Amino acid sequence: MDNNDILIRLRYALDIKDQDMIEIFKLGGVDMTKEEVQKVLTKSDSEDEEYDDEAYEDEDHIKCTNSMLESFLNGFITFKRGPQPSKPGQPNKPDRSIKNYSSVNNVMLKKVKIALKLTNEDVIDILDAADVKITKGELSGLLRKEGHKNYRQFGDQYARNFLKGLTIKYRG
Repeated sequence: MDNNDILIRLRYALDIKDQDMIEIFKLGGVDMTKEEVQKVLTKSDSEDEEYDDEAYEDEDHIKCTNSMLESFLNGFITFKRGPQPSKPGQPNKPDRSIKNYSSVNNVMLKKVKIALKLTNEDVIDILDAADVKITKGELSGLLRKEGHKNYRQFGDQYARNFLKGLTIKYRG
């Protein structure tokens, strides 16, 4: 599952309109036109699974890089919860959480959880709606920082089921 697919599924699950997508990207620090957003929300014809941070575009598709996805997720938090007041001595821009392709799903889970004000029980219920059973301990491992001894990778299948569960909860 690539970054474009995550955006497509997230947009569908939460019924986010084009204008809201543009606003969310803007809040995350990425200026996009409606046409660019629509090109990001298309599936790529290539089967290239490697998702580095190199952007490419053709006439019908723009590849969503890790930094674009993270900017969208940060903007989504601001869109849903409002801007966070800055504290003196605190940097304005958040650190990049997506270090490599393997951490994309974990970061997506954390940031969607924050944006939608979901509790751990809510996340477990969302996964349960998609017929995935997970314990609080397993969820805790998924929400850890990469490098922590109890960190667990949130695989593509779990991510698909999480987004499917969101669809059931918000559109069902």
